[in-house]
Amino acid sequence: MSKVSETDWAKVDAMTDDMIDTTDSPPLTKEFLATARWHRPRAFVTVTIKVEPDVLEWYQAQGDDYERLFSAALRIYAEAHQDLAR
Repeated sequence: MSKVSETDWAKVDAMTDDMIDTTDSPPLTKEFLATARWHRPRAFVTVTIKVEPDVLEWYQAQGDDYERLFSAALRIYAEAHQDLAR
């Protein structure tokens, strides 16, 4: 579970906006922007939990934002089971 990224991050960092291929992205029309909403992330709290080492290693292997992914997985689980908590 030690997947190493093969991305050339130096090349990505050197790219300008004009070099990024956006052909598969829909245009940002006035209609889209009129209905778009800004979603601010919620504040995070720091907690200490016990997890199995291989689970933590898998999340860490996903990249530097592994904590965000871990949080997203916990949110998905919590939302799927919210009726059980009542």
